[in-house]
Amino acid sequence: MTQGTDAHTPLSPGIGPDFTIAFQPIVDAARREVFAHEALVRGLSGEGAVDILSRVEARHRFAFHEACRVRAIEMAAQLGMTSRLSLNVMPNDVAGQTECFRTAIDTAKRCDFPANQLMFEITEGERVINLPGLAASFHIFRRYGFTSAIDDFGAAYASFELLAAFQPDVVKVDMSLVRDIHVDPVRVAIVKGFVTTCSELDIKVIAEGVEAPEEARVLRELGVSLFQGFLFARPAIGALPEVAWDAAD
Repeated sequence: MTQGTDAHTPLSPGIGPDFTIAFQPIVDAARREVFAHEALVRGLSGEGAVDILSRVEARHRFAFHEACRVRAIEMAAQLGMTSRLSLNVMPNDVAGQTECFRTAIDTAKRCDFPANQLMFEITEGERVINLPGLAASFHIFRRYGFTSAIDDFGAAYASFELLAAFQPDVVKVDMSLVRDIHVDPVRVAIVKGFVTTCSELDIKVIAEGVEAPEEARVLRELGVSLFQGFLFARPAIGALPEVAWDAAD
């Protein structure tokens, strides 16, 4: 495991709770290399993201998420991360505006972290109000070479509506479709069709929430090579975890 770094980020009073960042690898099982590390907000006592974000008032949400992205980039640079750094963005924080991209790119420049290693994940925590604006915001900044992604595909809301309006570089299949896929022919059929669709659109597929070797085996047979989940590595606060490469063999 890469050594940890100073991970405490105090915020201005009223913006939100103090927090730190954990990193979880997204691995290419076929190549045995780390494709990306996702930045995950954590409390100073290890509280999860849901707990921390629930303490942020709606009017401070964007500022808090900006602070999380800034700190994640700073820590990734301090840790010498050479993979992509995956940052979560709420779709309605991006649609029709570009501030979060500008902030991230400026922070990366300040920290000497290559902008083309940034990956922005659109989370499916809310319905997208302005799909054309969302797509336009990503297109404006694609010249910097960052990776675009849709997170939790299939979990909620209009996943295929979002995909039809905006074709990212990567789509992450939600763990609800991954869990026990090795004993569920319906999930196999759904994921198989989705992988075929993404292949035709030149979109990479990540299976998230992978916990069992049998799940990884079936997913690889379906054409998935990118994985995220406890089977390979748990998130580590302020550090880059070691990957259990043999876990899926």
